[in-house]
Amino acid sequence: MKPFTTLLKQQQGKINTSFRLGKIMGIPIYLHISWFIIFALVIWSLSFFVFPHEFPNWNRSLYWIVGIVTSILFFASVVAHELAHSWFSLRQGIPVRSITLFIFGGVARISRESPKPLEELVMAAAGPVSSLVLAGAFSLIWWLVGSYSEPIRAMTGWLIYINISLAAFNLIPGFPLDGGRVLRSILWKASDNYKWATLWASRIGRWVAYIFIFAGIYGFFVPFRIGLLEFGGIGSLWLAFIGWFLENAASSSYQQAMLREALKGLKVRDVITRDCVSVPQENTLKQVAQEHIIPAGRSCFLATDGIRLSGIITLKDIKAIPQTQWDTTLLKQAMTPIDQLQIARMEDDATEILDRLDQEDINQLPVIENGILVGIVTKENLIRFIRTRSELGI
Repeated sequence: MKPFTTLLKQQQGKINTSFRLGKIMGIPIYLHISWFIIFALVIWSLSFFVFPHEFPNWNRSLYWIVGIVTSILFFASVVAHELAHSWFSLRQGIPVRSITLFIFGGVARISRESPKPLEELVMAAAGPVSSLVLAGAFSLIWWLVGSYSEPIRAMTGWLIYINISLAAFNLIPGFPLDGGRVLRSILWKASDNYKWATLWASRIGRWVAYIFIFAGIYGFFVPFRIGLLEFGGIGSLWLAFIGWFLENAASSSYQQAMLREALKGLKVRDVITRDCVSVPQENTLKQVAQEHIIPAGRSCFLATDGIRLSGIITLKDIKAIPQTQWDTTLLKQAMTPIDQLQIARMEDDATEILDRLDQEDINQLPVIENGILVGIVTKENLIRFIRTRSELGI
C-alpha cells in the first residue's frame, strides 16, 4: 500500500528504474527493475525445485512452462491485492497515482490518508480479503479440474498457498503493513487521536521488523521451523532483509504521516515565501550560477520578461544543460514556461500542496492571486516550517 511510496517515489516513472505496463481502472501499472529479480527467482524456484519434487515424471520443458505461467498468475494476484486497496480508495474520493510491482511485491501510491478510522480499516483490509478470495477461487479450480490435469493442480495448489501466505503476511499487526493499518484504525477509533494511534502502530511495526531481523540472523546460524515454514542458511537472511525494509518503511511512514498532520488546517498563505529572486529571462545560465547560485546557494528562480513572470528555472533544470553550454544558453531556453507551470493559490490546503509536490516530483509552486505572482511555496520551506513549530512546541 501507500507507505512504501516513500522508498519508491524518487524512482517511480523514470525510464531507468520503472517500466509502464498500462492502465487498470485508470491507474498506471509499473514494473520496477527490482521486480525482475524476484520474478526470475520465483520461476527458478518453481521450475527447478518445487514442481520437480512434487511431479518427478514431467519433462523439463513442462516444468518451465508451468513455472512461468504460475509466476505470472502470482504477480497478477499481487496486482489484484493492490487494486482492491485502490478501488476502495477511489470510492472514498482519494486518487490513486499508480501501482508498482517491485522486489517485495506491490505498492499502490495513494495520494492521501483516509479521513476516518472506519474508512482506513475497510481500505486496509481490502487487500488481504482479496487475496483470500483469490485463494478460494484457485481452490475451486483445483477441486474441479485438478484431478484431470497435473499442471493445473500444481499451479492452483501453489497459488492457493501463496495467496493465503500473502494475506497472512499483510495482516501482521505492524505498521505500515495492512494489518498495522487495521491496528491503527482501531486505535484511532478507540482514542480519537490520529497522532497517538499512528505513533503506537509505527512502534509496533518497528518491533515486528526487529523480530524479523533477529529471526533471520538467528536462522542463518541455527535453523528453526515455525509450522510449515523452515528458516535456515542463506535463505533466512531474506527474512532479515524484509525486516530491515519494514523497519525503514515504518519509520518513514510515521514521519510522512506526522508531516501531513502538522500541516493540517494550514493554508498556502501561512507558509508562502515572498522573498523570490526574479531574473531576466535573457540572462545566461552562467550569469545565474555566478550571481545567485554560487554566492547565495539559491536553487529556484523566477524568470521574468520585463515585469511579467514568464517561467521558473530550478537547479535541476540548469544541471540538465552541459556546463560547457551555460554561457550561451538563456534562461528562457531552459526554464519551464508559465503556461506549463503548476500553480498554487493562497487558500489551497498546505497538505494538498505537499501531495502535489510529491506527485509531480517538483520542489516548488508559484503562488498566483488575481493573476499576480505573490510568492512561492517550496517543499523545503514546508519542512522547515514544521520543524520550527515542533521546536517551539506548537
